[in-house]
Amino acid sequence: MPITDFERYPLTFGPSPVHELKRLSEHLGGARVWAKREDVNSGLAFGGNKTRKLEYIVPDILDSGADTLVSIGGYQSNHTRQVAAVAAHLGLKSRLVQERWVDWDDPVNDKVGNIELSRIMGADVHLDSAGFDIGIRSSWENAIAEVEAAGGRPYPIPAGASEHKFGALGFVNWAYEVAEQEKDLGVLFDTIIVCTVTGSTHAGMIAGFAALEAAGGPKRQVIGIDASATLDKTRDQVKRIANNAAGLIGLGRDITDAEVDIRSGWEGPAYGIPDESTINAIRTTAELEGVILDPVYEGKSMAGLLDLVGNGAVGKDSTVLYAHLGGQLALNAYSSIF
Repeated sequence: MPITDFERYPLTFGPSPVHELKRLSEHLGGARVWAKREDVNSGLAFGGNKTRKLEYIVPDILDSGADTLVSIGGYQSNHTRQVAAVAAHLGLKSRLVQERWVDWDDPVNDKVGNIELSRIMGADVHLDSAGFDIGIRSSWENAIAEVEAAGGRPYPIPAGASEHKFGALGFVNWAYEVAEQEKDLGVLFDTIIVCTVTGSTHAGMIAGFAALEAAGGPKRQVIGIDASATLDKTRDQVKRIANNAAGLIGLGRDITDAEVDIRSGWEGPAYGIPDESTINAIRTTAELEGVILDPVYEGKSMAGLLDLVGNGAVGKDSTVLYAHLGGQLALNAYSSIF
C-alpha cells in the first residue's frame, strides 16, 4: 500500500529543511551540493534521523499497550537518546542498553553527550562492555526479558530501529518529501549521499525512490557511505530491509544489487573511530558553511562526498543532496581531537 496509508505519529516539525551549501560547492569545484537536515527538525532532544523512523513506529507502540521502550546502542548512541525522548514525550518508561561499541579512550565517553541527555530524560541506562555489531544483541533480548520479569510491558526497538518491521518507512517518506521539495525549489537531486550503518535509513530511501521512479519519476543514484566497517554484513542488511519496505509499500518487485550502492574507504579503522578524512570533513564543512558534523556518522559520509565530488566520480553537472542525519552531540566525547 502507498506510504500515505501507513499511520504516522508526528514527532517532527514537518518536512526537514533543504538548503544549498554554496561555499562548499565552490570549494569542491564540481557538483552543486545541498543538505537536507534531520538534525534540526524536531523539538525532542535535538532530534535526528531516528526520530523520523519512530514516527511510523509510535502508532504500533500505542496499540501494543506497552509501558516501557527497550532499545540498544553504543555509549554515545543517537538512537537511544531519541528513544528516551520519545518515551518521555509519550509518558512511557525507557530501558536502554548501552554497549561499548567504540574503543575510544575518553574518560567521559559514558557520561556526556547523548547518554547524558538520556539520563536527564529519566531513562534507565545500563552499561555493557560488549563490542560493536549491527545484528540483534543478546544484551537487548535480556533487557526485554528483565522488564517482563519485573511486571512491565516492554516494547522492543532494535538498534537504530533498523530491524523493526516499520523501521524503514520514515525514509520511504523522506524520498517523497524530497520529490515535493524539488518542485518548490526548482531543482532535481540526481545523487543522494547518506551514511550507512544499521541500514534502515539508506534502505528506506532506496525503496522510496524506486517507488517514485516506478510512478514515472526520475532515476536517482542513492550512494551509501559505509561507517560500520562491516561492509558485507551492512550491504546484506540494507538490501533485506529495503526489500521489506518495498513489499510494504507495494513496489511489486525486488530491490536489485545495483540499487544497494554502498561505498567504503571512509569508515576509518573501526566503527566510531575517526581518521584523518573524517576530521578534515568535519573541519571543512564547519569552516566553509558553519554546519557541524560528528565523528561517528556524518563526518564519514561527508568525507565520502568530498572525495566523490572532488575527484569527479560524481560529475560536475550533478546536483547532490547530502542527508544530514544528526549526531553532533557525540562530539562532546571526542574533544581531544579538536
